[in-house]
Amino acid sequence: MKFDVVVLGSGPGGYVAAIRASQLGLKTAIVEKAELGGVCLNWGCIPTKALLKSAQVFEYIHNAKDFGITVKDANEDFDAVIKRSRGVANTMSKGIEFLMKKNKITVVNGYGKLVAKGKLEVENNGKKETVEGTHIILATGARSKELPNIKIDGKKVIGYREALVLDKKPASMVIIGSGAIGMEFGYFYSTMGTKVTIVEFIDRVMPVEDEEVSKTIEKIYKKNGVEIMTSSAVEKVESTSKGCKVSIKTAKGVETVECDIVLSAAGVQTNIENIGLETLGIKTEKGKVMVDEFYRTNVEGIYAIGDIVPGQALAHVASAEGIICVEKIAGQNPEPLDYGNIPGCTYCHPEVASVGLTEAQAKEKGYEIKVGKFPFSASGKANANGSRDGFVKVIFDAKYGEWLGCHMIGEGVTDMIAEAVVARKLETTGHEIIKAVHPHPTMSEAVMEAAAQAYGECIHL
Repeated sequence: MKFDVVVLGSGPGGYVAAIRASQLGLKTAIVEKAELGGVCLNWGCIPTKALLKSAQVFEYIHNAKDFGITVKDANEDFDAVIKRSRGVANTMSKGIEFLMKKNKITVVNGYGKLVAKGKLEVENNGKKETVEGTHIILATGARSKELPNIKIDGKKVIGYREALVLDKKPASMVIIGSGAIGMEFGYFYSTMGTKVTIVEFIDRVMPVEDEEVSKTIEKIYKKNGVEIMTSSAVEKVESTSKGCKVSIKTAKGVETVECDIVLSAAGVQTNIENIGLETLGIKTEKGKVMVDEFYRTNVEGIYAIGDIVPGQALAHVASAEGIICVEKIAGQNPEPLDYGNIPGCTYCHPEVASVGLTEAQAKEKGYEIKVGKFPFSASGKANANGSRDGFVKVIFDAKYGEWLGCHMIGEGVTDMIAEAVVARKLETTGHEIIKAVHPHPTMSEAVMEAAAQAYGECIHL
């Protein structure tokens, strides 16, 4: 059990790092205590998107008359929706099993822990074995953050994992936090018929997004029957015979909301306990493993990637970090990751996607800016789709034309944001976006039109 590279954790950081290591000729093993694919494939990104698609289909059916179609007696089968989601996750996890075999990666099942430099002890059903690696990459990910005053019991107060597999649809739900997890589950459950209340400590939902995006998504959610409580904090949750009694501190005082289920979506916390960091003296700060630009820890031969290191806790970030880490190990010369050009996506409906600086951040940094905004209500494709909500907003440096930020809300924008990411990577200017011919009719035209609007050249506004 001696390898060139051993990866602890098989999430989108770990399994990608293992595959790239194998491609580069390194003898590789991966250690996993649960299902291959980690949280993302099994309990996060993928199964939630399956749920959201079911909700979107249900929403389409409810609005079928807007498209000239009559549908009668359409009801959701909650059990079947959950079952489909689990099926999608299982299929993807089996796909990772195939990739491990294809790339001749040894999979070691069990709980791994550093016991010495270059050595992991793996325990599985009471049996222990030692796995040795010249290079060991820690990719242990994260779990639901538990607020100090709100204990997750897995039944009435739940995290995202339990929210994926509830045995019945709750009549009412309070969601703590309006980040991606909170907003996605808020959309899913409200569309399925649950009365949803979202509580956010900051003064607006999705506080990491551009303020105009936050205002727009809040307006849409409220229109669809979701109650939004911003500048508010859940102080305590009491279990009752019927469900939960939630005490929420607001600007007006403490309000009480009764519900069946409370979903804690206030972020994630890293899985760095009991993996042997202290044994080797690996440096951590504020729950994160400290690494350099190539993910080397302070201990030679030990690396860390993904949610457990500083940077955005996103699957695509973990994958990129894993590739850079392994390429450096293999003696290549990879470019360090640009954390300022990472796209963020929320798959509610309408979707939200962004990259780079918000308008406020650009101003704070002292840029003189040009801002363009194109609403989907003026888009032919959006009108034909019946998806007029939302807009594309672009921010350029007035002096050099640098594309500082792009913010989108609307149908399918998570698939559109890559244009801005690639353009920013290539240092594309606003004028080049305007002159790049976009296909008509498409939602993507809104990017070109927004850029044109920033420079006073917009045709369709």
